[in-house]
Amino acid sequence: MVTDSRYDVVIVGGGIVGLSVALEATRRFPRLRLLLLEKEDHVGQHQSSHNSGVIHSGVYYKPGSLKAKLCVTGAAAMVEFCRKHGIPHQVCGKVIVATREDEIPRLEELRRRGEANGLTGLRLIGSDELHEIEPHASGLRTLVVPSTGITDYAAVCEKYAELIVAQGGSILTSTAVIGLKRHTDEIVVETSRGAFSANFLINCAGLFSDRIARMAGDDPQVMIVPFRGEYYDLIPERSSLVRALIYPVPDPQFPFLGVHFTRRVSGSVDAGPNAVFAFRREGYRRMDFNLRDLASSLAFPGFWRMAAKSWRSGLDEFHRSFSKPAFVRALQRLVPEVRERDLRPGGSGVRAQALTRDGALVDDFQFVPSGKMLHVLNVPSPAATASLTIGRTIVDAAQHQFGLR
Repeated sequence: MVTDSRYDVVIVGGGIVGLSVALEATRRFPRLRLLLLEKEDHVGQHQSSHNSGVIHSGVYYKPGSLKAKLCVTGAAAMVEFCRKHGIPHQVCGKVIVATREDEIPRLEELRRRGEANGLTGLRLIGSDELHEIEPHASGLRTLVVPSTGITDYAAVCEKYAELIVAQGGSILTSTAVIGLKRHTDEIVVETSRGAFSANFLINCAGLFSDRIARMAGDDPQVMIVPFRGEYYDLIPERSSLVRALIYPVPDPQFPFLGVHFTRRVSGSVDAGPNAVFAFRREGYRRMDFNLRDLASSLAFPGFWRMAAKSWRSGLDEFHRSFSKPAFVRALQRLVPEVRERDLRPGGSGVRAQALTRDGALVDDFQFVPSGKMLHVLNVPSPAATASLTIGRTIVDAAQHQFGLR
């Protein structure tokens, strides 16, 4: 096939991770011919703009993990980026609240993890001090995490894209990748808008990263399984119930944080999310369905092994999805004054969760090299928080693998 254009590097995926890679690559290699391809008509349309807007601190992650290392440095970099470019943000801190006796040891473990990850200012407090910070919250013990913040990641994506173009990179939206062909001296990227030739390719396709890897002839050894998170919003008259961020103690068996309260930079307050298996990779509504997406999940042996281990919690999440009273009861553990009438339906997001064949949910970031390609297969939260440092790490790997100069 005759190609329309030739580039040094093509990046597939215009979410916050693909954009951060392009931003770092064009900054580090100003003469690099770089093209970023995005199937939607705008960058950052999926996970990047369907999230809680939190700048995570790194308190949750296993010390020594890539998540922990990149989140702590990435959070500081994100705050500085927002400050430099006038993007709304606030370092408001958050509280993680133990509401049962059996959660207190896990709360203390979070404090140990956070300190091992380099966080400062962490402190455990009782109910009286909690009421000074969040007057309407309730709990037995609380971990205060002062470095947590909030921002608008859609605005961050817009600024990344603006800087990429200013630094000489190209971004092509409304361009879906439909085929990849490897040749000795090039990779041909077939798209809905023609073909492009590249010396190297970086796959940052998020919810479709495993399919792009398979399209290239690689076996990623994981399946991307979509989990939908559904939110309610506190009505404006009751937003004063939450000053900043109120979280429960997470269950260490799952990579989800549980339903919580998050004040946005706009001043509104989100309540949620739950985490339910979605029947479509971009299934933002309960009844969204895609036969191919569902069939690929059900055909993957790891899905059934995960289901066998987690069916009880999965049923609880589905129950909360369809039952507002159940959702409210979960929220009342943190803020007892919340009532059904205080909540109205909010937005939703879909998390791209990598699942192994043995049924394990991949917990850390996963970057897999393959010749002249690099597949970014698992970048769940805190991907947005750590996007600047993730971009640097991926470009470091690409520089080593591809010999970029």
